[in-house]
Amino acid sequence: MTLAVLALVSVVAGASPPAAPKRIAVLMVPMDRGAEAATVRLETYMNEALEQLPGLQVKKSEEAFGLPPDEEAEASLKRAETGYGESRLAFDARETADAERKLRATLKEYTKAAGAMKECGHLCDAIAMYASTLQERGDVDEAKIALVDLIALAPTFALDSKRFTQELIMLRSQVATGRSGQMRGSLAVGSRPPGARVYLDGELQGYTPTTLQTLQVGKHLVRLERPGFQVLGLLAEVTPEDTSVEPELTATAAYKSYEAMLGKISGEVAKDKGGSALAAVAKTLGVDRGIVGLVKQINEAGGTELNVGFYELKTGKRLASKRQVFQGDEYGQLKSEIGRLVNALVNYEAAEKSAKSADPLESRHGTEEWNSEDRGNHSAPDKKKKAKDPLDGVNGTEEW
Repeated sequence: MTLAVLALVSVVAGASPPAAPKRIAVLMVPMDRGAEAATVRLETYMNEALEQLPGLQVKKSEEAFGLPPDEEAEASLKRAETGYGESRLAFDARETADAERKLRATLKEYTKAAGAMKECGHLCDAIAMYASTLQERGDVDEAKIALVDLIALAPTFALDSKRFTQELIMLRSQVATGRSGQMRGSLAVGSRPPGARVYLDGELQGYTPTTLQTLQVGKHLVRLERPGFQVLGLLAEVTPEDTSVEPELTATAAYKSYEAMLGKISGEVAKDKGGSALAAVAKTLGVDRGIVGLVKQINEAGGTELNVGFYELKTGKRLASKRQVFQGDEYGQLKSEIGRLVNALVNYEAAEKSAKSADPLESRHGTEEWNSEDRGNHSAPDKKKKAKDPLDGVNGTEEW
């Protein structure tokens, strides 16, 4: 028993350590402005597909090029949170005039802090307190406007009956069921460059440019995130008329360096072989392999053509490649199509190795001799039998 245990320990000790996961990144290169809007979506779907495969360590564009916060918005949020605390103390002490003054300043800071906010948070409570102070001093119309914003930002926000008057709770119900509460509008959200993820009141809605339909009128928290650019946020005012926003995003230094190399990278991918540009990307990003694609827009409906390769980036060796056309994402089919494409690219190498086996029948599919005289008997033909048979060499289809 002891000898068996020692033998097992020695085998385990001598076993080779598990292979380190391959570090991989996805890079989509837009070949025109229309395709630029599709790159982040394609990269996102490809990264999600790669994360499902074993033996791979995915480095996303956010890690590679950065997704820095808006520092000015972060500073405003700190001031707004401080102002919220002071405003609440004054409000709960029923110091209405002082609370209203502090709430006005606090709400201004929250407006500038939109880029640092992922959800309504204390902003909603500040709006509710502000509406209450307005109502108490008799400005009901202004209080209704504040409540419209509150309902738009957080439809389920509940007014605490211990802190807010019954009159305000009734006024909120009146606004929610009245004409103002039923009005809807649309918000067209763009960005420069396009392709940013769009979050509305904390929920992912799509990628710029996109139009958000049938939104409750009032203020909405819009947040834009594009890897390689600073996060941007704003409180957008939705009205019954069509509203649009298209802010310019600020690129990081890492993305600017990468952008300067896009011409060389696209040239190497177009020639179906790697080179110095892809090797430089591998070194900079600290990855071994990469899925690199050239994206072209083929129609205004969102159709794109993708010429993509799977590379050993450091050596420039192309392991697999594919050209595919995607006809938009109207029915949400793009994610599954991208998943199949990624699996085909990454598993191509393994499938190729598996096909090269010692099987003597390898590469023979059983139909090679169908049109010859041989029907499976590989021995030498009997010339006498062949000469005597009047139908030898005739298969009955000569006159067809």
